[in-house]
Amino acid sequence: MRRTAAALAALIIGGLVGCSDDSGTAAAADGSRTTGSGTAAATAAADKVTVAAAFYPLEFLTERVGGELVEVTGLTQPGAEPHDLELTAKQVAGLGETDLVVFERGFQPAVDEAVDEHAKDRSLDLAAVQPLEQGFVPLEEGELHEDEKGADPHIWLDPQRMQSLADATAKRLAQVRPGAAQSFEANAAALKADLAALDEEFRAGLSGCARREFVTSHNAFGYLARRYGLEQIAITGLTPESEPSPKRLIEVAELAKARKVTTIFFEELVSPKTAESLAREVGAEAQVLSPLEAAPESGDYFSGMRTNLASLHAALGCP
Repeated sequence: MRRTAAALAALIIGGLVGCSDDSGTAAAADGSRTTGSGTAAATAAADKVTVAAAFYPLEFLTERVGGELVEVTGLTQPGAEPHDLELTAKQVAGLGETDLVVFERGFQPAVDEAVDEHAKDRSLDLAAVQPLEQGFVPLEEGELHEDEKGADPHIWLDPQRMQSLADATAKRLAQVRPGAAQSFEANAAALKADLAALDEEFRAGLSGCARREFVTSHNAFGYLARRYGLEQIAITGLTPESEPSPKRLIEVAELAKARKVTTIFFEELVSPKTAESLAREVGAEAQVLSPLEAAPESGDYFSGMRTNLASLHAALGCP
């Protein structure tokens, strides 16, 4: 006999718990990562454009485009959940002294507020580079709070969108340091070439797959899914610490079974309990698919994206 909805929900609800709420600084926003000693090192550091980047993908982007001409400080501590960021007083004060703040409005309210108060004329809002698309669409209306149905900030997971962010970063850095405009443009061009190659890898790796649907615990992969003709089925919405309703869990479980989903993905900064429970219920495996909101344990943005590609390739039965 088919189990009741309540029983099914009780089996698979695992309490999606937000990741560690540890947050803080990777370094002070006053350029304190500078290394070296003596007058020459101090002079070289003083000549660099100081940039505060809100979280890892923007930090990576700015470092690649700025090259040796920038000194980048990350505002989100490595391994911390960027959604939960609270800035220290030292960080906020540092934003008033840095040459540029690279952030994405709407993703981290604490950063938005600090930029508006201390660095509004010295900032680059990458959410304004391209219109953000709407995020989570529930299987049935009324499944999530209205806050979960807003603009999706995860634009860095689309290599083509990332190329436009590289151009915007080069242009904004050139406004800060006009004499280095050609260097910034050349660095952006090199990064865009690498991103174009990554885009081709995804297209080739995700073609001819047995399935096009994948289930994730966090609605972070909408841009990636649309770019490569996939369908993301998200258990929760745009913020990973939100908890799914029993009704939502039942819907996802039934759909996963109907589509013969083999893998339930969760992100590394969030508890895997819900994904693991759902995977057991539908006879699938639970594995990590990283939204790259934080730096990979090893490697960088490109290695993280290629790891995601390998995971999707296997889960979707691609040749």
